[in-house]
Amino acid sequence: MLRALSYGLALGGLLMWNGMARAEEPIDTAQSIIRNQITEFLNDDASTAYSFASPAIQGKFPNQKLFFEMVKRAYQPVYRPGNFAFGRNKVAGDQVIQEVLITGPDGKDWTAVYQLVKLPDGTYRINGVQILQAAPGPAI
Repeated sequence: MLRALSYGLALGGLLMWNGMARAEEPIDTAQSIIRNQITEFLNDDASTAYSFASPAIQGKFPNQKLFFEMVKRAYQPVYRPGNFAFGRNKVAGDQVIQEVLITGPDGKDWTAVYQLVKLPDGTYRINGVQILQAAPGPAI
């Protein structure tokens, strides 16, 4: 009886842990995709960086060269970050919104708000990024 009770408690704990892991999965996946795309920007790997873009973004920029040039021109802090860290996030249906705090190559602080969408095959892709210069804070 005691063994069955211990097994039941262990199984219940495992199921609860698995439920928590599943709840975090979209966030972990989104952060991994963002981290990987930033790494590919730093490596100047246009092809792999482009692969993280959603079909809607790929439709606007039908080849990796156009996409890469747009990122270089309009998203310099994302293209060549000094440091970056993940901030707040939110899961809303099949979307993940992830804030990324970035120090740009010029030393200025930026906030990039990524929107990722879940595709029919269950994978996530970056569907847009809004970048805002962070308000200056006190010097440390």
